[in-house]
Order: sequence, then C-alpha cells, then structure tokens
Amino acid sequence: MSTRALRTAASGMYAQQLNIEIISNNIANINTTGFKRNKAEFKDLMYQQVQVNPLASSTPGISDSSGAKIQVGNGVQPASSSKVFEQGDVTSTKGQLDLAIQGDGFFQVKKSDGTIAYTRDGSFKIASDGTVTTSAGYTLEPTITLNDDAKSINITTDGAVEVTTTSGSTTVAGNIQLARFINPAGMDSLGDNLYAETTSSGKPITGTPSSNGFGSLKQGYLEASNVDIVEEMVAMIQAQRAYEINSKSVKTVEEMMTLANNLKSSS
Repeated sequence: MSTRALRTAASGMYAQQLNIEIISNNIANINTTGFKRNKAEFKDLMYQQVQVNPLASSTPGISDSSGAKIQVGNGVQPASSSKVFEQGDVTSTKGQLDLAIQGDGFFQVKKSDGTIAYTRDGSFKIASDGTVTTSAGYTLEPTITLNDDAKSINITTDGAVEVTTTSGSTTVAGNIQLARFINPAGMDSLGDNLYAETTSSGKPITGTPSSNGFGSLKQGYLEASNVDIVEEMVAMIQAQRAYEINSKSVKTVEEMMTLANNLKSSS
C-alpha cells in the first residue's frame, strides 16, 4: 500500500513539473507575434480493487463476510498539450506588409522542403527577388511577387494586394488566401510560429478572407500573443502548490513506513 502511495504521489509531482514547463513556455512567448498559448491536459491512471479489511484474508479468527472492496487510483498521467486558438489583441504597426487576421484562418507558407505550413504571424517581408515572405524566409502561398517600381501597397480585407507603381498606375499583384481547420487544436507546432496539419486537425479548407467563415485581413496591424500573464501566474501558483502537496505526501508515506519498520524491529 505504501509503495502504491509513493508511486501515486510521484506521478503527481511529474505531472505538475510538466505543467510548469508548459506555463513557462507560455510566459516566455508573451511577446511572440501570433503565439497561441498551450494548455496541459491530464488523465487519471488505472484503478485497483482493494479489500476493505485486508486482515480478513490473512489473520486467523478474523472474517469479513461482506467481501467489500473499494477502488484506489494509481495517480495521474499527462494526456496531451493542446493549443488554445483564442483571438489575440490586434495592435497597430503601420507596416505595409504587416497583416492581422481578425477571425478564423491561417496564412499559408511554403517551407524550404516544399511542404505547406500555416501561421498566424502576418509580419511579412519582401525578398530580394520581390517575393513576399515571412521573417524566416518562407514564401507566402499563393506566391505574390512585387516589381521594383512598386511605390505603395494596399491590401484589402478580402486579401487583394493592390500595388501602386512610381508611374501612378495601380495593379493587383495577387490575392492572399487563408486556410482553416475543423480542429486547429490538433495541429502540430513546428516552431518559427508555424503549424502543420495532422490527422487530428483534418485537411485544410482554403478560401478568400472575409467570406465563408474566414476572418478578415487588417493591413498595418499584427496579432499579439493570446497569453494572459495574470492567468498564467495563477496557474503557476496552483501547479506549485500541487507539487508541494504531492511532495508532502511522499514525505508522509516515508514517515509511516519508517514507523512501521520501527514497530516491527521492536517486536
């Protein structure tokens, strides 16, 4: 019984340690553009049937006709870490290629290996060849290329990229398409503010911003992290207290085992 209690308390300590690591990552990314906070999820471990009166089966003269048993759990186990895709605050930057998505959807970018990844970070740049890319150099999909004579850029809420040239003429260089998922929380985090589709997230659904459930684009704005520092600090305090209580359980069980051993030795 004492061994089971030690394992149970140890599982609680490990779970809260992992919880603290996830909270720490949220706080560390409080200023990361488009960052979505993580949430740790846990599940209880298997249960065992324990006899109410264990002496009844091993001590002569003691009987337990009821045969009553109770269920005793074996602790906790981390189940998953999921992203919370709540809308972050939209802040003004006045950058011509800074875009925020107000609502549902992801920008599509092509990685160096040719695969498509997804991001909420709309801080785009212009590469040396005029291609619109992310800060890390990933190409925006569908590809949009600006000519050398581009003077100003206007991006509408539905994704049309209108370019005014030095000669005063206005042309449409392309249209930004967004992607959304049935279960965005099931996407894989790749780093660099990128996500990848998985079987849990489902296949991407692409479309035009401001239509068919897609969010609208806001030029000159960026979406901030959706981490709430107060909420994270409260969660950290709760995790710390839970860790302390589980460590206290380990100490208590150790004291009980020492006491039992002392009684056995004295007898």
